[in-house]
Amino acid sequence: MLTNLFTYDCPFIADANVFDYFWNSNFAGKCVIFALFGLSIYAWSLIYSKYSDLRKLKQFNARHEKKIHELPSLMHYDDALFKGEGGPFLRLVSRAMEAYRKHEKSGAESHAARMSQVENALRRTLSELTDRYEDKMIYLATIVSGAPFLGLLGTVWGVMDAFGSMEKGGATIDQLAPGVSGALLTTVAALLVAIPTVFIYNSLLSSTRSEITRLENFASLVADRIELDSAS
Repeated sequence: MLTNLFTYDCPFIADANVFDYFWNSNFAGKCVIFALFGLSIYAWSLIYSKYSDLRKLKQFNARHEKKIHELPSLMHYDDALFKGEGGPFLRLVSRAMEAYRKHEKSGAESHAARMSQVENALRRTLSELTDRYEDKMIYLATIVSGAPFLGLLGTVWGVMDAFGSMEKGGATIDQLAPGVSGALLTTVAALLVAIPTVFIYNSLLSSTRSEITRLENFASLVADRIELDSAS
C-alpha cells in the first residue's frame, strides 16, 4: 500500500508550484501567509532601523570621546563646547558634571558625598541609555520565536481541514495533495521569516551588548576622572 502511495502518478504534484499551493490552502492558511508576509516586512524595517541607530550612536561616541579626552580637565566641561545632537558618551559626562556642580555649589557636602551623587547620576543615565540601545530588540525576538508557531498553526489547521473534508470510504493522494501542500506552505513561509531574522537578531544582540559594555566602561572612566580632576 505504501509503495502504491509513493509511486502513484499525481498530476497535481507534477505540475503544481508555490502559487498553486497558496490557492489550494484554506482560508486560515491564506490568513497565516499574509500575516507572515506582514511580519517579514516589519522585521526587515526593524533590522534596518536598528543597524542605522547603532551606527549613528557609534559615530557620536567616537567623535565626542575624542573631544572629551582632549579637555585638560573635566572641570572645564561645558555643554556649549559640543554642538549638535548629543551621543551617549556626551550625555554621561553632561549628567555627571551637572550632579557634581549642583552639590559643589551648596558647599555643605564633602567631596565623597559629591562623588556619590555623581555615581548615582551615572547609574541613572546608564539605565536610560541601556533602554535606548535595547530598543526594538524585543520585537525582533518576538518575531523570531513567534513566526514558527504561527506557521505550525497554519499547517496543523490546513492538514486537519484536508482530512476533515475527505469523502467517506477513503481518499486518494489526488484528494489530499492540494490541501496538505497548501498547509505545509505556511510552515515554509514561517521558516523563511524566522531563519534569516534569528541570525541577524543574534548579530544585533552581540553588537548591542558590546556597545553597552563600552558605555559602562566609559561611565567608570568618567567617575574616576572627575574624582582626580576635582582633587587637583
